[in-house]
Amino acid sequence: MDIDKVRGLTDAELEQALVDAKRELWQLRFDLTTRQLTDYGKIPQTRRKIARILTVQTERRRVGTAGTPS
Repeated sequence: MDIDKVRGLTDAELEQALVDAKRELWQLRFDLTTRQLTDYGKIPQTRRKIARILTVQTERRRVGTAGTPS
């Protein structure tokens, strides 16, 4: 999922995508440990997906609080 698609999601969709991506990463790590994982490139891809989602969430939080004094 590229950054443009992530930015197009609503806040609720972002939360669900984050939960799904974290669950996917857990499953990939489990498969790696049990030697069932064949495509090792999926782990860094999933980590990047999580990072993109977290980045967009942080951007939205900062924009939402930009007008309030600290």
